[in-house]
Amino acid sequence: MYTQNALLDMHERCHRTFAKLLEHCTTLTEEELHRELDGFGYPTIQAQLHHVISAEKYWTGVICGRMDAEDTQAQYPTVASLQAFRSEVAQLTQDCIRGIAEEALNAARPMKTWGDKDVELVPALVCLRPLTHAYHHQGQVLAMCRLLGKPANGFDFPLT
Repeated sequence: MYTQNALLDMHERCHRTFAKLLEHCTTLTEEELHRELDGFGYPTIQAQLHHVISAEKYWTGVICGRMDAEDTQAQYPTVASLQAFRSEVAQLTQDCIRGIAEEALNAARPMKTWGDKDVELVPALVCLRPLTHAYHHQGQVLAMCRLLGKPANGFDFPLT
């Protein structure tokens, strides 16, 4: 059984790491942030970062009965704008988790997903989905940074 406190702790740890990654990305030039690199589903670092944040917004919306799936990538062209977007979405998710009783967090219920599909999902697991997703894309962003000559490390799930 997942508790609100456990989900909020994991969420905070993930966002702490993601904020650190965004801070590293302030060392990139505008050209580097938007340079297309072969071999990545989202070909620019800016697109990767935006995708992570907007995916969390989408899944939080699913839990709360909203369809937050609009394409807003062009609204966040800079690292500073992505940092603000991350903070906004992190707060939305925290508020969502706090607004669900613990029994309801662990009980499957119908939720509306992309394509107007009704799917039985467990809210706690939906909360975890964007966190695992974020680490996948953080790895891709770090690989892209290495390709641009701006390597970094220390972005694993924080243990302390």
